[in-house]
Amino acid sequence: MESLLLLVIPLVILLLVVVMMYNTLVNRRNQVRYAFSCIDVQLKRRFDLIPNLVETVKGYATHESDLLQAVTAARANVAQPGASWTQEEMLQQQVQLLIARAEAYPDLKANQQFLMLQRQLSECEEQIAAARRAYNASVMDYQNSIGMFPSSIIASIFQFQPMPSFEAAVAERHPVDVKF
Repeated sequence: MESLLLLVIPLVILLLVVVMMYNTLVNRRNQVRYAFSCIDVQLKRRFDLIPNLVETVKGYATHESDLLQAVTAARANVAQPGASWTQEEMLQQQVQLLIARAEAYPDLKANQQFLMLQRQLSECEEQIAAARRAYNASVMDYQNSIGMFPSSIIASIFQFQPMPSFEAAVAERHPVDVKF
């Protein structure tokens, strides 16, 4: 009986350790998924604000139709199923260009609606950046969990796969060229 206890107790302890490691891995994987969905929420908010900005600027910047069309086209690309982060980045660049050009119009700069939209877009961009940082932090914790011993053994047994970090598009790594 005593020898049986000596066998069972270490097995129960080992099983508990495996269960705790597995649960930690599932928790971290779910944190990554949640952080990714938080980015989507912020991108949707920005996506909804853009038509208001375009309509506000349209009345003042009639000769900037090429830029307004580029913003509208970028927004349409993002709305397509399976849109990539690169397309989101292109939309962000077009909106930044639109705001920079729109600020050249004195009447528009004084327009309360434009100022409110510009403020909301700025806040939205800050929240998107914060959500991306949170996502990357979650990915790093998850990657560390599946890569470090002994949880790496559990991760390989249960086939936990690495997840990608968010990286800026190549175009975003260069300064934005704003021309009037």
